[in-house]
Amino acid sequence: MSNIKIQPLADRVLVEPLAAETTTASGLIIPDSAKEKPSKGTVIAVGKGTKDEPMTVQVGDTVLYGKYAGTELKLEGTDYLIMRESDIFAIV
Repeated sequence: MSNIKIQPLADRVLVEPLAAETTTASGLIIPDSAKEKPSKGTVIAVGKGTKDEPMTVQVGDTVLYGKYAGTELKLEGTDYLIMRESDIFAIV
C-alpha cells in the first residue's frame, strides 16, 4: 500500500489505475498510442461518505470504473484518479 497523505472528502475515492496491457494474448506488442485507458484499479483512500450514502468500497479493494471516470492527478510521481464512489461499477 501507498503512504499517500490525502483524504478524499464525502463520497470520493482515490484510485491507482492498474497498468495497461502491453501485449496481446497472442504476444503482439501494443504501441502506446493504441493502449486502452485502464478501467480497473486499486483503492488507495476513501472519504467518509455522506449522511445518506455510506461508503461501500475500502482501501485495498480492486474496482472497475467507467472509461472516462474521475479526474487524473499525479502525486509523488504516481498517477491516480479521484472519483465519486458512484463512478465505480464493481469490486472485483
